[in-house]
Amino acid sequence: MAKNDDQGVAAVKSKRPTISDVAAAAGVGAATVDRVLNGRARVKPETARRILQAAEAINYRAANILRERVKEVEQQQKLGFLLLKQSCLFYQGLGRELKHASVQAGHQPVLTYMEDLRPDVLAAALDALAGKVDAVALPVADHPQIRQVVRALYERDIPVVTIVSDLGTAERMGFVGLDSRMAGRTAGWAVARLSQKPGKVGILLSSHRYACQDTCEVSFRSYFREKAQDFHVVEALISLEEPRLAQEGTLELLELHPDLVAIYVTGGGVEGVIDALRSSPRAQEITVVCNELTDLTRQALADGIVDLVISHPLPALAEKTVDMMVRAIGAGKGFRPEMVTLPFELFTAENIEPTGC
Repeated sequence: MAKNDDQGVAAVKSKRPTISDVAAAAGVGAATVDRVLNGRARVKPETARRILQAAEAINYRAANILRERVKEVEQQQKLGFLLLKQSCLFYQGLGRELKHASVQAGHQPVLTYMEDLRPDVLAAALDALAGKVDAVALPVADHPQIRQVVRALYERDIPVVTIVSDLGTAERMGFVGLDSRMAGRTAGWAVARLSQKPGKVGILLSSHRYACQDTCEVSFRSYFREKAQDFHVVEALISLEEPRLAQEGTLELLELHPDLVAIYVTGGGVEGVIDALRSSPRAQEITVVCNELTDLTRQALADGIVDLVISHPLPALAEKTVDMMVRAIGAGKGFRPEMVTLPFELFTAENIEPTGC
């Protein structure tokens, strides 16, 4: 067998090797070799390296060009980011940081924002974006349709990294975000300490499908069961990331509960909560804890509408996400899933910088 192999290589070397010869030696199609040689379309780094090794083995005349192309493929990856509503200030800021971190690391960011958050629409968008990039990161609702796409992408060697909110499937390559249990209990501590008196406490979520928000709610309630039993956390209201629904929910809380003393906003729609409180004479009586420092929540802190903001450190979140994505691309299925927990930032009216600084 070894003799026959040697004869095959010798036969190739005896004539001027072609793209077809390189393709045969690398075990790929001629079109794939052409894509690497001419930089026509995305090719996985491991495939490009295999093509280069085959070209060098048969003394392909354009091996030097292939070598440069492989360097380009290895150096720059296309990193896809599927983010939620672009109208949300938090996701605007996160998108900017992810772009910056990608470019700083020498890679090409591809951002897609989703206004329609139905699981089937998100799943289709994830699958479509994955066809254009080398890896994808996204904050995601834990839904069977989305998990199914993530598993399929794993089989196609396209890593998926979850950010902000995790996904319950082993096929995702890792998670970068906060300790939601700690964040929820910190919110509970703040409400118990800052409220003028015990009473009813409202809580708003975008959806229980977001694991981070669900965990925040559970841990928020657990704090009061253990440490402050004279407060009563009422049934959670769902905003679906819609400011209008959050505003309506806040007005409903104020109307139904004259003894309401605090509101905890775990997800999107905080604009609606702030608008509702600005129109209420009870605003200064209500302790408000919410997530993510933006221009809007910064101003609300300064105005005394919001008392505490629990926030992701966006630059660190973006850098860790990009680093994990790139390493997962290089390792393929050999990548061991990672959990990167970032320390959250706490902001009050006393430690914020003015807008624009």
